[in-house]
Amino acid sequence: MEFGIDSFAVTLPDPKTGRTLPAAERMERLLAEVEVADRAGLDVFGIGEHHRAEFLDAAPAIILAAAAARTRTIRLTSAVTVLSAADPVRVFQEFATLDLIAKGRAEIVVGRGSFGEAYPLFGFAAQDYDALFVEKLDLLLALRDQTQVTWRGRFRPPLSGQGVYPRPHQDRLPIWIGVGGTPASFARAGTLGLPLMVAIIGGSFQRFRPLVELYREAGRKAGHAPETLKVGVHAVGFVADTDRAAQEAFYPGWAQMFGKIGAERGWPSTDLREQFKAMCGPYGAYLIGAPETVAAKVLDANAALGGLSRLTFQMSSAMQEPDAMERSITLLGTEVMPRVKAELAKAV
Repeated sequence: MEFGIDSFAVTLPDPKTGRTLPAAERMERLLAEVEVADRAGLDVFGIGEHHRAEFLDAAPAIILAAAAARTRTIRLTSAVTVLSAADPVRVFQEFATLDLIAKGRAEIVVGRGSFGEAYPLFGFAAQDYDALFVEKLDLLLALRDQTQVTWRGRFRPPLSGQGVYPRPHQDRLPIWIGVGGTPASFARAGTLGLPLMVAIIGGSFQRFRPLVELYREAGRKAGHAPETLKVGVHAVGFVADTDRAAQEAFYPGWAQMFGKIGAERGWPSTDLREQFKAMCGPYGAYLIGAPETVAAKVLDANAALGGLSRLTFQMSSAMQEPDAMERSITLLGTEVMPRVKAELAKAV
């Protein structure tokens, strides 16, 4: 199992002081986090894509390129690229260029996005949400496999054999499909034989088992070998020396972000503290706690979903405390990851 971190470059006010970091300072802290993850031996670092005031990740390939120049071994990916609202040719060029800078460490996770701001911003209709993704994924995969592509679709001018450059350092740029809870998305990824990244930001891991099995069954029916059907999970997580320290570090930023998004989306009013506590408990999907607590929950998640190839932690809600973030990243790489891998090795 690979371990990593996903960041949305959150820039909300500090709940304790009310101060918002200047954007340049927040960006510098983010790049420092990637360096810490690289030194801690983590496998991957992802940058999301949003087009909102509280996130600085509107151009993930640029952030990842800056990180590539400051790291040595960690793989660098989007988390996710909102492909429905992008030009696949440009996406491929950006990540191929990143791959050259990183000398073969770039990946792409593509999806439709959990926020809708990108669609009107780039001139696309929300009702074409799924059709846009299907068509653009088809083109992106063609660009990965061929330098000169002949292609025609509804939402982009056709290609008639033009060369698309540069080509990446890797022979085949890894492309994952990022999904939420839509069954058709799981089946699509399986049919295409693409690795799956599941965002699990609430509830329990176990409730996603039927969807993961749908992915695996679709892949089997399409003739893909089981070992090629990788399953990754993007989850809310944070590590500290004790369970209490982890929860106290993470909760203020989480409550601020969750409350803001919940109000925008009209979610029912709830006791946020109790909801957070439940999600951190043994049956909740938050991987927040001391190393031994988090490692045990990771092993439970792995069993619940029939085996995971990758697990990435979304820690952005605690970004106000750089020392706590560095400690969390380090503990994830030096304490949690070795514990989990040792237990998985025993089961082989």
